[in-house]
Amino acid sequence: MSRPKKNMLTLDELDKLADELMEEAKQRGVSDSYFFQTTFERYLMQLDILKKLGKTIKEQDVLVTKTYVKDRENISVNPAISEYNKTATAANGTVTTLMRIFAANGNSMQADESADPMMLFRAEMNAHKKV
Repeated sequence: MSRPKKNMLTLDELDKLADELMEEAKQRGVSDSYFFQTTFERYLMQLDILKKLGKTIKEQDVLVTKTYVKDRENISVNPAISEYNKTATAANGTVTTLMRIFAANGNSMQADESADPMMLFRAEMNAHKKV
């Protein structure tokens, strides 16, 4: 079921990047902003949910067997996959909001709506790590 990982960040690496993002927010003076704090908290919650759902999918696989009345079994797609996708989409939107908060405060992150928000986030974090 698992595919080889190429240039993908692990969830632990994402946690580390989240810590670095908070440090960046402190340096730029946005960490005390209510809007930043609530958005960042939501992003951390979404990462936690994604971790748990990813673990569930790995443990149960993509297909699950449900037993209905009279012990009839039905094979269906793991419902955790749908929830994972919804949460990932929501997390992408949250990253876009965080980027806009930084952009409004002079950060080099671009709030380009045509760009993939996760790719912009990763690019900014990778650039930050090299400095």
